[in-house]
Amino acid sequence: MKKTLLLIGTFSLGLMLAGCASDHVIHTTDGQTIVAQGKPVVDEDTGMITYKDIDGKQQQINRNQIKDMNSVN
Repeated sequence: MKKTLLLIGTFSLGLMLAGCASDHVIHTTDGQTIVAQGKPVVDEDTGMITYKDIDGKQQQINRNQIKDMNSVN
């Protein structure tokens, strides 16, 4: 019984971590498409969104330059 619960718990944790690590696609108002590694972070004070690009470099973009942002499954 303990092994079954441990297996279920491990599987659930893996699913949660996989959901957090999914890439996001950002479409800008000027027509660019940006692929971000993981979930971008929004700074409410400055309005800037910080993300890692496909090369792993940290980038920032102003929130008013973003048309939409979706996760990639």
